[in-house]
Amino acid sequence: MTRRIKVGSVDMGGGAPVSIQSMLKADIFDTGKIEIQLMQLKDAGCDIVRVAVPNMDAAGELSRIKNMAPMPVVADIHFDWKLAVRACEAGVDKIRINPGNIGSADGVKAVATACKERGIPIRIGVNSGSLEKQALQRCGGDRVQAMVDSALVQAEMLEEYGFSDICISLKSSGVAETIRANRMLSQKCDYPVHIGVTEAGTVRAGTLKSAIGIGALLCEGIGDTVRVSLTDEPWKEVEAAKDILDAVGVRRKGVNLISCPTCGRTRIDLFSLVKQVEDALGKLEVHGLTVAVMGCVVNGPGEASHADYGIAGGEDCGVIFAKGKIIEKLPQDKLAEGLIDLIRKENK
Repeated sequence: MTRRIKVGSVDMGGGAPVSIQSMLKADIFDTGKIEIQLMQLKDAGCDIVRVAVPNMDAAGELSRIKNMAPMPVVADIHFDWKLAVRACEAGVDKIRINPGNIGSADGVKAVATACKERGIPIRIGVNSGSLEKQALQRCGGDRVQAMVDSALVQAEMLEEYGFSDICISLKSSGVAETIRANRMLSQKCDYPVHIGVTEAGTVRAGTLKSAIGIGALLCEGIGDTVRVSLTDEPWKEVEAAKDILDAVGVRRKGVNLISCPTCGRTRIDLFSLVKQVEDALGKLEVHGLTVAVMGCVVNGPGEASHADYGIAGGEDCGVIFAKGKIIEKLPQDKLAEGLIDLIRKENK
């Protein structure tokens, strides 16, 4: 198990729930757009938000953003350690630095000192595209090994300065590279791990890559906080992250709906039926249930006997079942309603 740190009001690592992050994408000086994105992120269920700090003028806006934000704020720092110190003074909840470009040891020490004085954790964020040349040379050109090496060297430096509230992220635009790097890291340290596939792409492609990379790591017990990187609105990143956490069973957001793909045995309109059930379940205040919508008796109460509730199709009709036991038989146009009524009745 990883050690635990605290990012504002959010616990990270040490068995705490996996948190969801996103990043503000509006101009830091555009108060209106920033406020809209913060509210959208809150409504979507974002736990932590990050903001890019490219220069001192931007750093001067951090206090305002911190006061506006309904969740902890992370300052994303590159190239200039002085920006990190200024962000600490502005009261942010976490600092992200990149070993590949943050600067001298004296600068890192200054950041560590500023963060320690204020109880602000540091995320060491290593991207495969901005690796230190020295790290690549030390590792014979192996980018994955170099990512791990770079992060741990930076962590060791912070520890030498008496700073240990550290989180690490190793990200690549390659899914396999991201998985391999985080597996390797998890065997070498107990720092909380921020996982994600960087520069993943558009909503469809980016969600797919992230689901594979983040999902694989979470299934292995690796990852304390996640960010899905999409070329789209921030709240869509949060929705995708919630779906991934839900799919791997890490953080259930409602009902786990399973349905068969259909085949030549199917004699009901399962496509429309599963959509009706999905829409109706989304309006129920129930959590932790598994509901199955299956096309025939082969995939019905038998294969889906683990489901709490379900439907198995027949010839323009079907049966409703619970824990593998048939409750009643209904015509197709009554199945969705009958299922939802049963769930509502038994889960008040």
